[in-house]
Amino acid sequence: MNAWSLALRNVQRNRRRSLTTLLAMMIGMVAVLLFGGYSRNIKLGLQTGFVRSSGHLQVQQRDYFLYGSGNPAAYGIHGYQALMRQLQQDKQLAPLLSVVTPTLELGGIAGNFAAGVSRTVYGQGVEVAGQNRLRQWDDYRLPGAAMRPLALTGSAANAVVVGQGVARVLQLCAPLAVKNCPPPLPVVAGGTAVPADLTGLTAAPAPQAKPALPRIELLAARAGGAPNVAALTVVKAEAQGVKALDDISVQLHLRQAQQLVYGQDAPEVSAIVLQLKHSADMAAARARLAQLLAAHRGQALVVQDYATLNPQYGQITGMFAAILGFVALLIGTIVLFTVGNTMSMAVLERTVEIGTLRALGLRQSGIRRLFVLEGLLLGAAGAAAGVLLALALAWLVNHSGITWLPPGNAEPIPLTVLVWGEWRMLWLSALTLMLLSVLSAYWPARRAAGLDIVEALRHV
Repeated sequence: MNAWSLALRNVQRNRRRSLTTLLAMMIGMVAVLLFGGYSRNIKLGLQTGFVRSSGHLQVQQRDYFLYGSGNPAAYGIHGYQALMRQLQQDKQLAPLLSVVTPTLELGGIAGNFAAGVSRTVYGQGVEVAGQNRLRQWDDYRLPGAAMRPLALTGSAANAVVVGQGVARVLQLCAPLAVKNCPPPLPVVAGGTAVPADLTGLTAAPAPQAKPALPRIELLAARAGGAPNVAALTVVKAEAQGVKALDDISVQLHLRQAQQLVYGQDAPEVSAIVLQLKHSADMAAARARLAQLLAAHRGQALVVQDYATLNPQYGQITGMFAAILGFVALLIGTIVLFTVGNTMSMAVLERTVEIGTLRALGLRQSGIRRLFVLEGLLLGAAGAAAGVLLALALAWLVNHSGITWLPPGNAEPIPLTVLVWGEWRMLWLSALTLMLLSVLSAYWPARRAAGLDIVEALRHV
């Protein structure tokens, strides 16, 4: 107890130098915590976005992830409805599930024959109700995380939503209110109607489009290789956040997509999307899925998680983790030199005092302990003050109303820094700072303990 009180008095003896050291540690602590909180927000925000769009897990045919984009129809899951019911009714898996919904991907050519233009597209057939439930997931309660329902909600069976880049190429800017569009191209002769050879391929009679909404034709290859075409009503053009997607994206009702790909044959899907109530249950859900699919004969089905389906998740979070590590390394180096310099100055100023303590019988270990405790007290004070200041600054940022546009987003979101509640990060940062303070104080303490008693007493 005497050692602690003596160490505290020694820290208070030169208050200006102690405050300077504390300020350096506080700034470093705040920098690490704020960037760590920002990095944590990026990670949870990315996870939330991907889970809302593609679920936590997807059941697919083996090799679909590697090769399916070239020919999705060749990797369809047959009997998917029975499989979905089995997953939803399983006693171990069902309590973990939030949404189970199918999707079907297809490639094709979208054409606006009235304008004489067309382009290749990549479409996705979805169940609107299931996708809207996917969008409601908010396990982390992030600010501004609410998503609007799909634009296909309440639309006709032949409705379609296209990316804004698709709308620009197909010259649908005026009816869909899309900005930054090129001037319309001259209409080619006979370009006011669908060619007769394509009309004969239509999978089913399409309802007449409303006069205010444009119509396009989507040509796709059926599962057997024969072409098929459907007349679709474009209800909206949406920005996808990534230009490559914006230029090819087409979203339509699942039943319409199945008619295009499979015609009158038994419909299939590309994937069964499973969204869990909590991300923490992924390991348990995946293990149970593996057991269920192993007993599902006739198809080689595998489970893919959202991180595998979206490689950019690992790339972005890995980049932020590397930056955070580099920042923490720089801050740690500064703390080492700052505390080490403070302790070295203290040893120099208190040489005579050290000699006196040694002459009175204090062992070398006692001298070392005294200076190490001073470093520990400085580290603890700096960590506590840094945590409090970081929490205050994070609260100000989170309530400032500042927004930003992250990569892959079409709309800005609130800028948030997750510090409060991140107890592991707070404790780890505080303990690391205290450990660095102790390490930086140890060498001056060792040098102080090794001073010759007579020389120390003669020091001027």
